[in-house]
Amino acid sequence: MSRKYKFHNKSGIYFISFATVYWVDVFTRQIYYNILIDSINYCRKQKGMELYTYCFMPNHIHLIFRSAKEDPSGLLRDFKKYTSKKLIEAIKNNRRESRREWLLSMFEKAGKEKSNVSTYQFWQQNNHPIELWTQKSIKQKITYIHQNPVKAGFVTDTIDWKYSSARNFQGDHTILEIDDMGFFD
Repeated sequence: MSRKYKFHNKSGIYFISFATVYWVDVFTRQIYYNILIDSINYCRKQKGMELYTYCFMPNHIHLIFRSAKEDPSGLLRDFKKYTSKKLIEAIKNNRRESRREWLLSMFEKAGKEKSNVSTYQFWQQNNHPIELWTQKSIKQKITYIHQNPVKAGFVTDTIDWKYSSARNFQGDHTILEIDDMGFFD
C-alpha cells in the first residue's frame, strides 16, 4: 500500500504535518524560520493558500489550510520544493552554522536513498493530509497543533511558542497572518 495519502477533496480544509529527513532539528535559527514565514506569505498571496492554523517546530511543521485554487497537492509540493532549496542554500551560506557539514551530510545521505532526488533531500516525502469535515475535528486538530510545543517541553503555555498560531488566536499577528474560518468566537 502506498504511503502517499491523497487530497481527495480539492477544496477541502486539511490538517497536514511534514518533517525534515531523519527528524533533524534544523529550525534553531531565525534565518531558517524566516524562510518558512516568507514562503507561507508568498503562498497566501500568490498561490491561494488559506492558512488557518500553523506551528513550526524544530524538525517539523503542522498546518491547517485550504487551497482556494483547488490544488492542495500542488501547493504543498511547490512549498516543500522551494523551502527545501532555500533552506539548504541558507545552511550552506551560513558561516555561523556550527552544524553545517553534518546537516548537509544528512540531507545528502537522504538524497542518495531516493532515486528521484538528485543531491539533497530536506523534507520527508510522506505528508498524510487529513481532511477536516466538522467543527469538532477542526477544534481537535487546532488544540493538537497548539499543544505541540507544550508537550515537547519547550514552553508551558501555548501562546509562548513564537512560531504558532496560538498567538494569532490571542490577537498577535506579528509572525504570520492567518485566515478566519468564520465559525469560531
